[in-house]
Amino acid sequence: MSLLIVGATGTLGRQITRHAIDRGLKVKCLVRYPKKAGFLREWGADLVVGNLTNPESIDDALEGVTEIIDAATTRATGSLRIKDVDWLGKVALIQAAERAKIQRFVFFSILNAEKYPNVPLMDIKYCTEKFLASTDLNYTILKPCGFYQNLIGEYAIPILENQTIWIGGESSPIAYMNTQDIAKFAVRALTVKETERKSFAIAGPKAWQPSEIIKLCERMSGRTRRTANMPLGLLRFARKVALGFEWGWSFAERMTYAEVLASGIPLDADMAETYKTFDLQEEDMTTLESYMQEYFSRILKKLKELDYKEPKIKAPF
Repeated sequence: MSLLIVGATGTLGRQITRHAIDRGLKVKCLVRYPKKAGFLREWGADLVVGNLTNPESIDDALEGVTEIIDAATTRATGSLRIKDVDWLGKVALIQAAERAKIQRFVFFSILNAEKYPNVPLMDIKYCTEKFLASTDLNYTILKPCGFYQNLIGEYAIPILENQTIWIGGESSPIAYMNTQDIAKFAVRALTVKETERKSFAIAGPKAWQPSEIIKLCERMSGRTRRTANMPLGLLRFARKVALGFEWGWSFAERMTYAEVLASGIPLDADMAETYKTFDLQEEDMTTLESYMQEYFSRILKKLKELDYKEPKIKAPF
């Protein structure tokens, strides 16, 4: 088995890479900037330079590869549009995988993508699912809801830095999961025959509302912070403004994800059959409580060692 991981420097991709190497797999990573991916080489992965917008580089990267895990996506702060990477790039990758006669192909979509045709990222993910299903590849589609790691920037850091936390109201609860646990499903999918040409929702132990996450972070940190609601109308206006500038296209397209969060449709799923199929145990998955406890314990200990004093808030007048 020779595994190529696409998107290996991302939040999820790096955890998949680490888990695959720890499991003894021979791993190659398709990277655009080798200097920024040196940590992957230190872990034991081979780096091959290329990107999804250059089909020729994909063919070169697949030489000697038998399996692919695709965890790549556009970055909200990047210059490329969602269509460039998440559609045209993925189509090129899938077609190259067919030419190379790849034995297993694991693709990451998003739960409920089919329900949001007006949200670019969700619509493109769903279209990619259908395109993959039209091929002869032995694929597995994994559909997570969200990552614990992203909650650090959204909630934990603002609480520690005395910043106001902006939330979009109480709407769609999300069953986030630790990317280290999601990586287990991705690597298992490579060898479990029952996952061939099937899709699986990947949901964490509990679906969380923003207010619940804030209360959890406040309890873990021993601090309280202000919150403010971000009206959906304001987000829509900001998106229209961003679309007027080339540098804001990717950001604007990502902002439409607010429509998903405001829909009221929970991003959650019953995982009983999935755990059984993948031969994994729910009790072995990280809870958000334990994840946040470990994070705050580590950070607060470091701040104490540095004798950090929380700055006082000055009056505006």
